[in-house]
Amino acid sequence: MSKQVCHVALATEAGTRLDALLANRGLYASRSAAARAIEEGRVLVAGAAVPKRHAVAAGEPIVCELDDPPDELPVYGEPIDLDVRYEDDALLVLSKQAGLVCHPTPDHAHGTLVNALIWHCGEDHLCNVQGEDDRLGIVHRLDRDTTGLMLAAKTDEAGAALMEAIRLRMVDRHYLALVHGVVAPDTGMVDAPIARAVQERTRMAVRDGAGSREAITTFSVLERFEPGPHDAGYTLVDCKLFTGRTHQIRVHMQYAKHPLAGDGSYTAGAPRDPRASLGLERQFLHSYRLGFAHPMTGEPLSFADNLPTDLARALGRLAERSRGRTEAGQAVAELLAGAPRPSVEGDLS
Repeated sequence: MSKQVCHVALATEAGTRLDALLANRGLYASRSAAARAIEEGRVLVAGAAVPKRHAVAAGEPIVCELDDPPDELPVYGEPIDLDVRYEDDALLVLSKQAGLVCHPTPDHAHGTLVNALIWHCGEDHLCNVQGEDDRLGIVHRLDRDTTGLMLAAKTDEAGAALMEAIRLRMVDRHYLALVHGVVAPDTGMVDAPIARAVQERTRMAVRDGAGSREAITTFSVLERFEPGPHDAGYTLVDCKLFTGRTHQIRVHMQYAKHPLAGDGSYTAGAPRDPRASLGLERQFLHSYRLGFAHPMTGEPLSFADNLPTDLARALGRLAERSRGRTEAGQAVAELLAGAPRPSVEGDLS
């Protein structure tokens, strides 16, 4: 079954590519889905078929043929390896591998952390405070290709308490990020609201307006690296989250003109030479430190997680270019010297 909807292009949308506009309006799940519909002749502009790159004019009527949304797929357990660092009757702390999506989406219906948690704990032993089976156990999320420590909850009571602690900024979350360029100040803060990008709904951006939400990130420089023939140098920083917006560190560091090494989505300001990515196939971002009070007992818990192999290898390539560690960098190095490395490597194929 399908239905037709009509949208009259607004003045603010004039000049926008047709496929981008359809995705931005939420008529199709993604720009690529919109492009397929256009190529299949399911989209007409002023009664005529046009290419996906067509620049829309204000007032143009756009008629789209939309499929009915698919029935929800059942969420089930799958035997996916988990690197569990702590577990009791209320919660788990785990080190997430690269390539693992946190919960099912239309593009990733299975093979997610939720599927792994159901297999590991059982569906009846995971919190469901969000009221959705495809969010079982989830307290907060990491991007698909961001690695490291994160929380999951087994009971609704623990899940609600942990989510409230995150909201009140009582969970200490620190990330290691390698960014392009030599960051001059030893410490800094980015306090800039984040919303979905206007042209690409899969990306976020710093901007005010409808949908914008407060976002605060602080950073401390750990180590600086000299510029090379293909780059402007690098800086290893500790980023602390005070809010938890989608892609927050990636967006904020790009906004500060120091995008993350290896990040293919937020590249403004990054060198174009592929050698500047240091062989990375994902952004250099790792949740390496996590501290919180146990939601049931109040016991303070703290965890550290060393860099996975691919990030450690990229950092090792810069060793000879180091300007030396800062005092904060030396403290982090000592912390990680006794921290375990992830036991599950991500699959980025």
